[in-house]
Amino acid sequence: MKAVQYREAGGSPEVVEIPKPVPGPGEVLLKVTAAGVCHSDIAVMSWPADQIPFPLPLTLGHEGAGIVAELGAGVTGVEAGESVAVYGPWGCGRCTKCAAGKENYCLNAATEGIHPPGLGAPGAMAEYMVVDSARHLVPLKDLDPVRTVPLTDAGLTPYHAIKLSLPKLVPGSTAVVIGTGGLGHVGVQLLRAMTAARVIALDVTEEKLELAKRVGAQEAILSDENAPAKVRELTGGVGAEVVLDFVGAPPTTKIAGQCAAVEGDVTIVGLGGGTLGVGFGALPYEVSVTSPYWGSRDEMIEVFDLARDGAVDVHVETFSIDDAPAAYEKLHKGEIMGRAVILPNG
Repeated sequence: MKAVQYREAGGSPEVVEIPKPVPGPGEVLLKVTAAGVCHSDIAVMSWPADQIPFPLPLTLGHEGAGIVAELGAGVTGVEAGESVAVYGPWGCGRCTKCAAGKENYCLNAATEGIHPPGLGAPGAMAEYMVVDSARHLVPLKDLDPVRTVPLTDAGLTPYHAIKLSLPKLVPGSTAVVIGTGGLGHVGVQLLRAMTAARVIALDVTEEKLELAKRVGAQEAILSDENAPAKVRELTGGVGAEVVLDFVGAPPTTKIAGQCAAVEGDVTIVGLGGGTLGVGFGALPYEVSVTSPYWGSRDEMIEVFDLARDGAVDVHVETFSIDDAPAAYEKLHKGEIMGRAVILPNG
């Protein structure tokens, strides 16, 4: 079968032929209908060889959806032919975090060598993939897998981040979204669906700011050194109660801190390598800074319910599996509006 793999450190994604996998006991084989392309993949492919915590080659794709093709011995809870999406941050299933559905914060994943698909385990960017447990599958039912697959990360991650700050997103509050691409344009929609806050979007391109306004941002301004002053002007000098940085690069984390209000939340979601210092005088009084990871299994179900109600819709650009390397190149250049989705089986 065809698969998109990262084969050696410093290389580029390649389309290769590999054997079709066979599900073992407790595992599920999916015929993949859709696989999302993510900046996280690019981040992984930028690591030096001595920092890659899993063996190569690696089949990419941590956002996956498919049709159940075959069940391993002992599998219950799913049926052949069922349309499902993959919950990506796999855990041990036994620790206190996993018991609460928070496998994204599994206490044993590192010591037991458990990796998400596409980020250590073979991923969804292939004609078939093996999922380690039926508990990592969520039924899609009437949802379109192509438009829904990005929600397994690009929807779940901002949803989890926003839920952390819901008590502060009251009527009259302001939320700033930095970076309105794949995750950010979904974050804008989720803020509008889940809260009464006014949403101010920041990005470096007018095209992405236009997308932010189309999906619900009340204000959209260029993300530059003047952005914090404009945010303060729009908020009467107060600043934003919640700042969500979906870029996470040094320039954006600096802007995030400068936009925050007293007792505000700054949430750094992006993997751009930026940090934000915390200490007396470094930020307005009692600003909380957090850096969450993905989301829980129950939150993924909640995101799908929002999509089913029409509250969130991902802007997608589709590619064949043969064109997956070109999709990564476009993503790296910032030329993808919304989210790129690979269709491994056409």
